Amino acid sequence: MNAFRLILVAVAAVFVMSCATTGTGENAQQAEAHYKMGVASLNENRIQQAYVEFHKAYELDRGNKDVPYMIGILYLEHLDDAGKAIRYFEEATKIDPQFSEAFNNMGYAYEKLGRYETAITFYRKALSNPVYQTAEKSYFNIGNSYYRMGKFEAAMTSYKEALKRAPNLGLLYMKLALCYNALGKYGDAAVAMTQAINLDTVYKGSRDKAIEDLTVRKLKATGFEEQDIRDYIEILKY
Repeated sequence: MNAFRLILVAVAAVFVMSCATTGTGENAQQAEAHYKMGVASLNENRIQQAYVEFHKAYELDRGNKDVPYMIGILYLEHLDDAGKAIRYFEEATKIDPQFSEAFNNMGYAYEKLGRYETAITFYRKALSNPVYQTAEKSYFNIGNSYYRMGKFEAAMTSYKEALKRAPNLGLLYMKLALCYNALGKYGDAAVAMTQAINLDTVYKGSRDKAIEDLTVRKLKATGFEEQDIRDYIEILKY
């Protein structure tokens, strides 16, 4: 489950810096070099080195949206500090008011803080950009927030919007299965779960493989994730 969340929340870090920059001359070149080193370090899971390099780039060039964005990603996904992540995502969106990825991640930061209504506001802000190319991420995240709030019908609506844009994403069917299960629609939950495991490239339609994998994941999971996995396993046994 965590792996999918990372795919939906964080964009792939690239070596190309944005054109929105106030840095000039040598400072801009140095900032770009530190940014690239930060990306390389992050890709190698050297989190502390990535942190150092991104902050060096940040000090040299405050006008590039990608730098505070990547610092926000570090705080959100690797340093477990949603509050600081929000600060840097906010800075990125001030540089680019149409920065949907930053709004999406700001929403996730608020979701991690349990502020689901606020999270949904920022997910919808991401979706307000008509050229947002991966809108399924924000619809997925809206669904998750509604689900945590116990608004299962609203969650299903959002997951179905995500499915329109990513019809082969098996986890969306798993999330729908959770909603059906919570509403007592057990037959629908079982059908949705079957669709999910049929789409999964590892499970390949095998309920036994799915149960085995989820059982192992459950041992390492905590909180909401653990409960979701318990529910997945229950639905697979219908």
